[in-house]
Amino acid sequence: MAAVFLLLLCIHFSSAEPYIGVNYGQVADNLPPPSATAKLLQSTSIEKVRLYGADPAIIKALANTGIGIVVGAANGDIPALASDPNSAAQWINSNVLPFYPASNIILITVGNEVLTTNDPNLINQLLPAMQNMQNAVNGAKLGGKIKVSTVHSMAVLGQSDPPSSGSFVPSYQPALKGLLQFHKDNGSPFAINPYPFFAYESDSRPETLAFCLFQPNAGRVDSGNGIKYMNMFDAQVDAVHSALSSMGFKDVEIMVAETGWPYSGDSNEVGTSVENAKAYNGNLIAHLRSMVGTPLMPGKSVDTYLFALYDEDLKPGPASERAFGLFKPDLSMTYDIGISKSSQTPSTPKTPVTPQPKPTSSGWCVPKAGVSDAQLQSSLDYACGQGIDCSPIQPGGACFEPNTITSHAAYAMNLYYQSSAKNPWNCDFSQTATLTSQNPSYNNCMYPGGST
Repeated sequence: MAAVFLLLLCIHFSSAEPYIGVNYGQVADNLPPPSATAKLLQSTSIEKVRLYGADPAIIKALANTGIGIVVGAANGDIPALASDPNSAAQWINSNVLPFYPASNIILITVGNEVLTTNDPNLINQLLPAMQNMQNAVNGAKLGGKIKVSTVHSMAVLGQSDPPSSGSFVPSYQPALKGLLQFHKDNGSPFAINPYPFFAYESDSRPETLAFCLFQPNAGRVDSGNGIKYMNMFDAQVDAVHSALSSMGFKDVEIMVAETGWPYSGDSNEVGTSVENAKAYNGNLIAHLRSMVGTPLMPGKSVDTYLFALYDEDLKPGPASERAFGLFKPDLSMTYDIGISKSSQTPSTPKTPVTPQPKPTSSGWCVPKAGVSDAQLQSSLDYACGQGIDCSPIQPGGACFEPNTITSHAAYAMNLYYQSSAKNPWNCDFSQTATLTSQNPSYNNCMYPGGST
């Protein structure tokens, strides 16, 4: 069995993970050169990068990598873009045409969190600026290839709990109506910045932390529709979906432009630790890879850009603002969340593997009967976020079929248990799992464990 399992470890992840992106901020004085960053990105499963501006050196460095690039026009550019169509055409001529298509620019964001500046002039100019930018894109014969959007803070929602009651702040709704019609007409995404970290900061109970980190928890029932949510990310994204639906735009696609968790912070900042940051980002990646979606948008992973590629040491504010980086300036990982291609596809060891001592506890860890898919999804996300190799339950893997949450959770729970000290509590998963003496292996899908 060990030899067969080793073969399973070598099965690659599905190569296409287009829903995983990263934010590349530059408020720092110690960042590596763009060429080194481009190589770093190619060594990961990150397929898209969001820039806050349109740095030509970075855009050039990403040429011929296939990595999708989001470029941004700043809030300060909005008045000129809104008042003069030629300004938008010039912006495209300077920031897109010299690099496209070798550099795979896929989206232009006009402004960042404009509505919550509460500047009425800027808010009124946002839609005309986006329209002029879209016309300039169309004029360059790039319509449909490069989309135009803007990015919003979660503070545009006046209500988000429970998710089914999600609605926008009334004073923002007139502006949003025009923006949402623009998204619908042009097939562009509504971009939002959900941060479960901030939700935990305002409610720092242990059960809230587990809910925010995709760890096993009791879940939270939406009183409006009876759906049980097992993590804060899904709850926040579905609240945005509900808000869009309430405005008559339920089919506008949602994009998560930023989300992340700081690994360090000031003494008065709760929840900032390497352990929590690794859990949030690692479990989020596992959740996206599961393709389960959210309760209101099942079966599809929302495009999600992690914040951030590097720490930005010149950012103002609390210490946490300078501690979101997945990588250090020397290109080493701050912590491992399973996005390195080398860690996803372990190679066969070149030296013989020393036989492991027989486990003190025999058996396999499997889901209990009658456990809901939502609870199993939470346990699946948790297990795959702990550094085990979940590639056999990815598309093309030996254990992908049957493609059910129960089957995938069984594989992940058991692998986590077999990789642990095999104490009874290692097969608990908030009372959703149990030990069995029956080998659950089937066909070419081999479950490690038992008394072999």
